[in-house]
Amino acid sequence: MSTVMHAKESGSTDDLLQIAGRSYRSRLLVGTGKYRDLDETRRAIEASGAEIVTVAIRRTNIGQNPDEPSLLEVISPGQYTLLPNTAGCYTAEDAVRTCRLARELLDGHKLVKLEVLGDEKTLFPDITETLKATEILIKDGFGIMVYTNDDPIIAKRLEEMGCIAVMPLAAPIGSGLGIRNPYNILTIVENANVPILVDAGVGCASDAAIAMELGCHGVLMNTAIAGAGKPVLMASAMKKAIEAGRESYLAGRIPRKRFASASSPVDGVFF
Repeated sequence: MSTVMHAKESGSTDDLLQIAGRSYRSRLLVGTGKYRDLDETRRAIEASGAEIVTVAIRRTNIGQNPDEPSLLEVISPGQYTLLPNTAGCYTAEDAVRTCRLARELLDGHKLVKLEVLGDEKTLFPDITETLKATEILIKDGFGIMVYTNDDPIIAKRLEEMGCIAVMPLAAPIGSGLGIRNPYNILTIVENANVPILVDAGVGCASDAAIAMELGCHGVLMNTAIAGAGKPVLMASAMKKAIEAGRESYLAGRIPRKRFASASSPVDGVFF
């Protein structure tokens, strides 16, 4: 059953992002890495308005190291939906193990972001290992939001396997290159019956707006905010860009034309 309607809803308060049976007003999802300290992390997330926050289980302390500061001190599970991710995993086995650790640390939490990387240089997804991990985790009862490349065929395959959201990259992780293949993303959106969220490659607010204008249901980012000169200010800019891009998509853009078209009617002009 579809978890999202692709009809262009009216831009009302009912225009909510649906993920795993829950509704969210914010379509911006944010990460927690690369900030200067936990206080900056907290302030940036608050400025972003995000309600879903992703956490790299292999790199972030959420209780597995009791003698170190915990990220949960600034992002309470009561305030945000935590999205544990498998960043840093290069095999299906490591990814599955990491998801199961997250479930244990977070009292049975089953919503996870799956990413299985191919190599350290490109951080592109290893699709073979991703498909393998997806099958195992879905059988184990996890709700999978999956990082993949911008291949419409693979995106559809992951949806058909039971992923609750598909997250194609716009460009390599942390590159800030923006959406390199907009027509691939558009094709993925047009053929999907689950939320499509751009993941990786966003560098500035206009990149986020473009993703939303293509019809994506949300955008996940980390480096674009945490790596900015003023992360809290950039988080605020991204919030506005997501909202503007969504409204622009719902409003329906004018068609592109080769030549000019007068803004005012010329019929009946007498001088």
